[in-house]
Amino acid sequence: MWEYIKSHKLQNPKNGREILADDKLKKVFGVDKVTMFEMNKHLSGHLS
Repeated sequence: MWEYIKSHKLQNPKNGREILADDKLKKVFGVDKVTMFEMNKHLSGHLS
């Protein structure tokens, strides 16, 4: 996940803890942006 975020430059340049979701990540997260901590909560619903 981090490799995708970093390679697509999705970290907020003003706040590195914030991830700005592209169209693919919006489908996973359900929102436009999440913090690093919130990301885990959103991902856990998709993993078993």
